[in-house]
Amino acid sequence: MTRPADTTSSGLRVALAQMAPSTSRSESMQRAVAAIEDAARQHARLVILPELFLSPYFCQTENPALFSLAEPVPGPATEELVRVARTHGISIVASLFEERAPGLYHNTAAVIDPTNGYLGKYRKMHIPDDPLYSEKFYFAPGDLGFKVFETAGLRVGVLICWDQWYPEAARLTALMGADLLVYPTAIGWHPYEKDSHGKAQHAAWETMQRSHAVANGCFVAAVNRFGFEPTAEGGSHPEGIEFWGQSFLAGPDGVIRQKAPVDAAAVLTVPLDLSEIREQRHGWPFFRDRRVDAYGDLSRRFLDRDTS
Repeated sequence: MTRPADTTSSGLRVALAQMAPSTSRSESMQRAVAAIEDAARQHARLVILPELFLSPYFCQTENPALFSLAEPVPGPATEELVRVARTHGISIVASLFEERAPGLYHNTAAVIDPTNGYLGKYRKMHIPDDPLYSEKFYFAPGDLGFKVFETAGLRVGVLICWDQWYPEAARLTALMGADLLVYPTAIGWHPYEKDSHGKAQHAAWETMQRSHAVANGCFVAAVNRFGFEPTAEGGSHPEGIEFWGQSFLAGPDGVIRQKAPVDAAAVLTVPLDLSEIREQRHGWPFFRDRRVDAYGDLSRRFLDRDTS
């Protein structure tokens, strides 16, 4: 068994495993296991895999045959990852296509501990429906609420991709005591609009997550896939998504500590000093100054002027 990393704050390391899945489930799992092993060699205590890492991003099209990719959670994938976690002494966050029942599926992240095995799961709460992101066809919205798991010496708040754009999700998870918000991710450019919108789209994505780190005084990790994945069907434009990689971890001050490349696999191992959370929140005490008595309208869809 790989020797666990130090338990002191200075020895706490988190790994971001940026990868490109294969069309073969077994090959995708092999790539993930290789990344986990690499993270363990770098003395990481936690490794985060990208969203839906066992296959290409199938949500580009609406195809009922692709429901065959789903599996129970816990199930075969979590069983294999439990064995890997125990062998290498490392915790894992793994995003999976969950079959809950015939006709009922979720985009789900499982959390695995090297000692206690499968700890539980988070089901993606916000489900997008955009060109080439037809997730509402495949996934029901999560119904487990926001979740924090204790593993690897951390309180890990697990969210998934489209959840990244919602400050409410980050805030509620941080209020549950998360030291680290993790976002397994599958995001990229449509090739035909990359030149006109690509720079702004990526900047918005990165800025949004850095803002979660600042507003909540915690660490934030986004772990993306990379590479071009074509759709199964042609079209008038180059059909597919160029996943933009650039996985990163931001500190409680919002500063990016490490970032992966655009177009290559990478296992980034980043040291975390949890004392930074306390220091940041003492300097910017946003939790103290929240007007919790004034936020009731956040539960409304929109504040219409005409309520008749």
